[in-house]
Amino acid sequence: MSDTEVRVFRGLKDVYFDRSPTTKIDGRAGSLHYWGYSIHELAEHSTFEETAYLLLHGELPTAAALAAFDAKLKAGRDLPGAVIDIIRTIQHAHPMEVLRTAASALGAVDPHVDDKTPDGVLAKGIRLAAQIPAIVAAHHRIRQGLQPVEPRSDLNHAATFLHLLKGEQPSDEAARLMDLDFILHAEHGSNASSFTARVVTGTDANLHAAVTAAIAALSGPAHGGAAEDVMKMAREIGTPDRAAAWIKAKRKAREPIMGFGHRVYRAEDPRARHLREGMLKLSEEMGEPQWAEILKAVEDAMQPYARLGVKVNVDFYSGVIYHLHGIPQDLFVPIFAVGRVPGWTLQVLQQMQSNILIRPLMLYNGPDPRPYVPMAERA
Repeated sequence: MSDTEVRVFRGLKDVYFDRSPTTKIDGRAGSLHYWGYSIHELAEHSTFEETAYLLLHGELPTAAALAAFDAKLKAGRDLPGAVIDIIRTIQHAHPMEVLRTAASALGAVDPHVDDKTPDGVLAKGIRLAAQIPAIVAAHHRIRQGLQPVEPRSDLNHAATFLHLLKGEQPSDEAARLMDLDFILHAEHGSNASSFTARVVTGTDANLHAAVTAAIAALSGPAHGGAAEDVMKMAREIGTPDRAAAWIKAKRKAREPIMGFGHRVYRAEDPRARHLREGMLKLSEEMGEPQWAEILKAVEDAMQPYARLGVKVNVDFYSGVIYHLHGIPQDLFVPIFAVGRVPGWTLQVLQQMQSNILIRPLMLYNGPDPRPYVPMAERA
C-alpha cells in the first residue's frame, strides 16, 4: 500500500480512538468539563476529594458518600515497609524514576493486584491516589536525611501532601492553592500518559502496571516537564525588563516558549486563569512578587503570537507556585502525577468496560523485497 493510498496521522493527531462520557475538551472555545461540570465551577467551589469522586463515579457525592470516600483515601496513605526500603535504596535517583519504581513495587506487594473487577480497580485506584503523594513526600525527606512523616487524619488530601513533604502543617491558603492545582490536573482526556495507561490496560494488564506506565510517559519533558521549564525560564530572564528581548531571541531561533501553546487548545487553556490568580496572591504572601512580574512581562511579550493559537497554558503558572511553596524543581512533575491518579484510574476503568487491544498500523516505506546475501558475498 503506497503513501498516496493511505493518510498517515503522525502522533495520532485529530484521531478519535474511542468514546468517553467524562472529559469534554473544546480546544477552539477553550473549555473543559468533567462529566458535564465546568472546570471553572469545580475550581471555584469543589475540592480535590469531591472532584476525584466525581471523576470515578460520574456524579457529585452526597455528604455521606464524600465522607466515606475521604475515609478510604486517609486509610490508604501508609506505605508498605518494602516500598520504603526501595525508596531508600534508590534515593539518589530522579524523583520521577523513584516514583515509577515505587509505584511498580506497590503492585508487587498489593494482595489484590490482579483483581480486575470494576470495584477492585476502583478500590486500588483510591489507594494509589493516597499512596502516590506519600511516595513523593517520603522520597524527598529520605534524600534529605530525614524520616518520612506520619500522615495525619485531620488534614485533607492537599494539606496532607504538603505536611508529608515539609513536616509542618501548611496555611489554609497554601493548602487551598495546592488543592486547586490537583483539581485542575486531575484529568485531561487522551493525553500521552492517559493513552499509555489505556494501551497497557488493553493488553489485560493490571492497574498498577497501567499507572506505572503512565508515570513513565509523564516523565518525558514533552508531556510533563513544562512547569519545570517555565521556572527555569523565569530564572534565566531574571528581571521583567529583560523578558521582551529574551522572548524575541528565542522566537528568532525558533525555540519554543515554555508554558505557551497546547496540543488541544487554540484558545487560552481554561485551567490557566485559576492558577494565575493563585500565583499572584501567593507571590505577594511570600514576599516574592518578582516572579509574578516576570511572568506578566513574558505574557505581554507573547501577545503578538496569541492570534496563532500560541496562548498560555496551565503549566505557565504552576511552576512558580511550587517554587513559592519551597518545592524543588525536580518535584514539579511528580506533583503533576499526584493530581492525575484519579484520571488515570478513570481511563483504565473506561478501557476495561469493552476492552480491546490497541494496535494501530504503521505504513511501511522501506526497501522492496530482496534476497538474503551470504556473509562471504557481502561487499
